[in-house]
Amino acid sequence: MTPQGPQSPEQPFAGRAIHFVGIGGCGMSGLAAFVLAEGGAVSGSDMKASAVTDRLARLGAAVHIGHDPGHVPPAADTVVASAAIKPDNPELVEARRRGLAVSKYAEFLGRLMALRQGIAVSGTHGKSTTTAMVAWALRQAGLDPSFVIGAEVPQLGGGSHAGRGPHFVVEACEFDRSFHRLVPRAACILNVEEDHLDCYTGGIAEIRESFGRFAERVPSDGLLVVNGADKSTQEAVAGVRRPTETFGIGGDWDWRAENLEADRGRFAFDVYRRRDLYGHVRLALAGQHNVLNAVAAAALASWAGARADQIAEALGEFQGARRRIEVLGEAAGVTVVDDYAHHPTEIAATLKAVRARFEPRRLWVVFQPHQHSRTRFLLKDFALALSRADRIIVPDIYFVRDSELERQAVRSEDLVQLIQTQGADALYIQEFPSIRRYLVESLAPGDVLLVMGAGDVWRLAGPILADLASGSAATHTDQAAPGHTTRTHDGHLQGT
Repeated sequence: MTPQGPQSPEQPFAGRAIHFVGIGGCGMSGLAAFVLAEGGAVSGSDMKASAVTDRLARLGAAVHIGHDPGHVPPAADTVVASAAIKPDNPELVEARRRGLAVSKYAEFLGRLMALRQGIAVSGTHGKSTTTAMVAWALRQAGLDPSFVIGAEVPQLGGGSHAGRGPHFVVEACEFDRSFHRLVPRAACILNVEEDHLDCYTGGIAEIRESFGRFAERVPSDGLLVVNGADKSTQEAVAGVRRPTETFGIGGDWDWRAENLEADRGRFAFDVYRRRDLYGHVRLALAGQHNVLNAVAAAALASWAGARADQIAEALGEFQGARRRIEVLGEAAGVTVVDDYAHHPTEIAATLKAVRARFEPRRLWVVFQPHQHSRTRFLLKDFALALSRADRIIVPDIYFVRDSELERQAVRSEDLVQLIQTQGADALYIQEFPSIRRYLVESLAPGDVLLVMGAGDVWRLAGPILADLASGSAATHTDQAAPGHTTRTHDGHLQGT
């Protein structure tokens, strides 16, 4: 990207005008805020107004609702588009007609990372939480990092920030191989499993190869942090020659958690760096999977210059991201929890953590499958993971980017039948209003309701909680819990 107009090292975007199509997404809004902070002029559009677009407008961005060629200002020299934006979008058509530079989200993010010391967190699971942990630790250490996270993080003031410090911390998504466009000096691979099989038609071998290519983006004087106990991760990086540190629980890893003690699903543990005790951490988050996330975050934050005591304290203070075992409240003796899990491994980890935290209470789960192809490929694994709940309700599959043929290949009823063969109590209820009425009539004091999935199932949680509090069974679900967000089909958060 060749700078145009006057520029200074302090404000690399001075004299530049960047237009963002899909500016309301968490990732896109983070890029827009960064350009504003670095002296650039920002405009953008989104399908609807939100707290995110309002905040950008207050920062000085010209934000338009809806998509129209006239929204691209005459001064714009670059147009950045979310991966959710289709090629025939009228603003992209206008940009090409005028010969403007057009970049996808991940490509532009990589260019911004190159202006800082980039830290990229990848993996099939745990990316958002671990990225947020790193950003929080660096902030608490006084390093004021820039960051873009695929989830809202209340402690951080959202999912993105343009900091004045030397680091840029990002969540690195493997979908569409977008993480190949990033420019990290340090990177992490948390785990590697089958997912996004509509993109990786060659299965796990192709996914490992893609993660290996991502690892090679770390320079020879950078750092690669990898899960030492995950066989698939180790196979992915087997041919990568970069400075590497491993992490895990126990074992002979460079970074490891030892002496774990659980208290209703939350863990305290010692962190060792090779043979030396590095610090003691007591997590506020539930789940052993978060122990692994925290150890990986410690390795990255240490590389970035935070002290051991600062890292340990920050990890203990970290309250988590939205929709990651987020307890929304309690009414009529029922606790309502919201979670983003949409892969069998994530579901199993979430159910285990919620069980440990609320044992011996009865656990209800409303799980909305996300994407027909993912549901079909992993159907048996979904059934096995979900069968660990006491009662399961499954609505229709959330349609994302599947073909009509794929939509016809699998239904939610297929998943329910497989769950029932595991001996679990599962029920298919097609629409949200019916699920809402059924739950308000069926939940009993002491129950825990877990609303789970990557689509729009989160819309059920707040209204059900309100119904329980008022003792009424409403018939509409067009309300949303305040402050919540949902993801667009490319995996980037979209404010609602």
